[in-house]
Amino acid sequence: MRLPQARLDQVLDRFREVEARMETASAGPEIVRLGKEYAELKPVADFASRLAAARAEREDLERMAADEDPDMAAMARDELDAIDARLPELERELALLLAPRDADENASAILEVRAGTGGDEAALFAGDLFRMYQRYASEHGWRVEVESVSEGDVGGYKEIIASIEGEGVFGRLKFESGVHRVQRVPDTETQGRIHTSAATVAVLPEVEDVDIVINDADLRIDTYRSSGAGGQHVNKTDSAVRITHLPTGIVVTSSEKSQHQNRARAMKVLQARLHQQKRDALDAQRSEARKSQVGSGDRSERIRTYNFPQGRVTDHRINLTLYNLPKVIVGEALDEVINPLIAEDQVARLASLEDSFD
Repeated sequence: MRLPQARLDQVLDRFREVEARMETASAGPEIVRLGKEYAELKPVADFASRLAAARAEREDLERMAADEDPDMAAMARDELDAIDARLPELERELALLLAPRDADENASAILEVRAGTGGDEAALFAGDLFRMYQRYASEHGWRVEVESVSEGDVGGYKEIIASIEGEGVFGRLKFESGVHRVQRVPDTETQGRIHTSAATVAVLPEVEDVDIVINDADLRIDTYRSSGAGGQHVNKTDSAVRITHLPTGIVVTSSEKSQHQNRARAMKVLQARLHQQKRDALDAQRSEARKSQVGSGDRSERIRTYNFPQGRVTDHRINLTLYNLPKVIVGEALDEVINPLIAEDQVARLASLEDSFD
C-alpha cells in the first residue's frame, strides 16, 4: 500500500495546528481536549515524518544512481535497495495508525462471564474461563477486581463480573465476547460420556464518568441483604445494591460488605453497559459496511470451542485450530488465539483505509 502524500501532509498539518493551539489555550476543557488529540496524533505524525524523510531520501538516491561516476552510482543503488526494503514496512505501520480504529482500544474493561447451557458443568466452565482471563491479565500486568459474583452450586460461577484495569485491555480482550463452548467429560459423569456446555463472555470498555452522563432521576436504587454461606462474615445489614436504569431497563448489582462501594461499583458497570449499548447501536448502522467475521462483538455468536478429549481449541471466526488447549485454558497461550484475531482485524482495517483512497 502506498499512502498518498496528501494524506501524510494532512496529518502533519493537523498535528502542527494542535501543537500551536496548545501553547495558547487557557480554558481547562479545551486544554484537556487538545492534550488528548495531541497524544493520539503524535505517534502518527512521527511515523509520517519518518516516511516523508525516507521518500525524500529515496528521490535523492535515484538521482545519485544516475550519476556518471560509476562508484557513486553503485553506492547509491546499494542504498536504494536498502531503503526499498524498509519503505513497505514503514508504509504498513503508518497505514495501521491511520486506519479506522476502535476509539476504546486503549481502555480498561469490564469482563462478564456467565454460565450458559449445561447446568453445573456450565458453571464450572465459566469458572475455568474466568481463571483463564485472570492469569492472562496477570501476565500482562493488568489489575483484576471482582465487582459481583454468583457462585455455582458445585463450584465455578453462575455469573461473575470483574473490572480489568490496564493499558490496552479492551483492545486485546474485545474479541473474547461471544459464546464459548466446551466439550469434555464432567467430574460428575459416571459413564465417561462427553458433555457439551457453554458460557457467555462479554467484554465492555470501561468509560470515564464524563463519557456517559446518567441522570439520577433515571435510576431506581434498591438495597437488600446479601445472601451468604453463614458464619461471622455474613451480611447482617442491607448493604447490597441493585440499580435499575429506568429508560433502558438495565439492572446491575453489587453485593460486597460496603454499601458505598457497592453503589460505586454498580454505577461503573452500568456506565460500561450503557456505553456498550451505544456501540451496539452504531455497529448495527454499519453492519452492511463491515462484513468481517472479526470484531462484531456479537455476544450471541458461538465463537470458540474447547475440546478437552482432543486437546483442541477452535476459533470459528477465522477457522483457527490449535492443539494446545491445556496452555490456553490457563491463560498461558491465550495470545496464540488473540494475536491472529488482531491480525485479521488489521487486514480489514487496512482494506477499509485503501477503499477510502479510491
